[in-house]
Amino acid sequence: MRIGELERRSGVNRRLLRYYEEQGLLRPERKPNGYREYAEPDVAAVRHIRNLLAAGLSTATIADLLPCMGKDGDDLIADCPELLLDLHREHARIQAAIHELETARTTLEAVIATAPPEAERAARAMLAPAS
Repeated sequence: MRIGELERRSGVNRRLLRYYEEQGLLRPERKPNGYREYAEPDVAAVRHIRNLLAAGLSTATIADLLPCMGKDGDDLIADCPELLLDLHREHARIQAAIHELETARTTLEAVIATAPPEAERAARAMLAPAS
């Protein structure tokens, strides 16, 4: 299938598909005329790439991980011990980032709670959509 068909079926625009190719995440066949020719498994591969990106992994990490990922239908399976080590590292990094964000949120909530009621009302009025 050509890039337009992969775009339609995956819901990912051509620019991103070309970027995934540049990053080594997709490897379409190149025809003599230069056109990219994608295979059926590339539709699922794009879905996997999007899921791994949403999980907070970088394209560089995904490029390292994808060759070691088995597939069970539409699910990815961690097939290699090296892969698990990388996934555990990424999980720990994400957990640390979540902890930092939760701490920042708690600090902001504590500061907001010190505001006098009239300041809180004024702030809420500024945040309210104009009718």
